[in-house]
Amino acid sequence: MIFRQLFEAESSTYTYLFGCSQTGQAVLLDPVLETMERDLRVLQALGLRLAYTLETHIHADHVTSARKLKAVAGSRIAGPAMDQLPCTDLGVAEGQPLRVGLLTFYPLFTPGHTDAHHSYLLTGGDTPWAFTGDALLIDSCGRTDFQNGNAATLYRSIQDKLFSLPDETLIYPAHDYQHRHVSSVAQEKERNSRLAGKSVKEFQDIMAGLNLAYPKKMDYAVPANRQCGECPAELPEHVRRLCDPSRQG
Repeated sequence: MIFRQLFEAESSTYTYLFGCSQTGQAVLLDPVLETMERDLRVLQALGLRLAYTLETHIHADHVTSARKLKAVAGSRIAGPAMDQLPCTDLGVAEGQPLRVGLLTFYPLFTPGHTDAHHSYLLTGGDTPWAFTGDALLIDSCGRTDFQNGNAATLYRSIQDKLFSLPDETLIYPAHDYQHRHVSSVAQEKERNSRLAGKSVKEFQDIMAGLNLAYPKKMDYAVPANRQCGECPAELPEHVRRLCDPSRQG
């Protein structure tokens, strides 16, 4: 497998590139509109053809490049089937692996940050890899105060599903704000300050007391992402230009 962890600095978002070395097909997980040109350059440099974009959930802090990549690169759009987005070409669900070339993505339903959030597990090598979106972050977790989030639900998703994976499973989150790149199930069970040794009530109290700022892009990012990256017309011109699938660059 060809693998790259790519970073978008404004929202501290990790986009993950997976390539099948035998078929040349590739997947981009959680791509960001502002870094689409970079992603295309990386794909070209690696000799890969983008088969799918894949989302963990409907993001509130950035706009996906899924729709524009479909127009420019001919890729298909995949995301949680539970979101029921008419713009997706393929809805993914737990128990229904996504196979691209020799790569197999196993969706894990991990709600709580949003009500349809999914993580993705890759196996086949010596160590399993879990791509946990905004559910489980390094020494942290996703917020639960909007988009039908629920702290008790997120607690159960992490404790019962992600923390039940083998301890050596690598954790690759959708964000990190301290320039960290990867963790493990064992490390998060032992050191995650919001979750390690905490009861569901303690976790709920922690999440209720965060007092986080309102996401600055949420008012347009969520409706845009419900259309796989087609931005509303009332946006500033520079953002609208980025969203326009007929224009590259």
